[in-house]
Amino acid sequence: MDPCDMELLALLEDGLPLVSEPYKEIGRHLGVKGEEVLERIGKLMEKGVIRKFRGRINQRKVGITANALVAWKRGDSQNGDVGSILAASPCVTHCYERLSVPGRWDYIFYTVHHGYSREEVLGEIKALSDRVGVDDYLVLFSTEEFKRVPNVRVCEHGGLKP
Repeated sequence: MDPCDMELLALLEDGLPLVSEPYKEIGRHLGVKGEEVLERIGKLMEKGVIRKFRGRINQRKVGITANALVAWKRGDSQNGDVGSILAASPCVTHCYERLSVPGRWDYIFYTVHHGYSREEVLGEIKALSDRVGVDDYLVLFSTEEFKRVPNVRVCEHGGLKP
């Protein structure tokens, strides 16, 4: 690795800049073209210096502040397999099926929804409810976002290890 690679790694730790051409912006800071930034990232991945490279959008910074978990009862839908319909819906980002606790918690499907307003998200959920034919559900909106951190631990020599 050369000094440019070292500086590139340091810049990447802060995340990609929120601009239309993030690699060009990083390249401007490093004194290279955006294409070279991508090439260097690729080489660092090939060498195993960078294990994973992925983006995570900070939803709140782009205005997506209405985030909800919906718990659905199975119901007797005449519209097909409820889980498959929920999972295929464009307004659902995550869909899970869990066992119920009969008589205590009869909700078995869980979907996650994101939007710019609670009204928007509630409208999508209602439309989805009509589509699957299940009207017994609970909507839980998030009130706080906790920071997501990678699962890392410190090695004996002081470095980080996944």
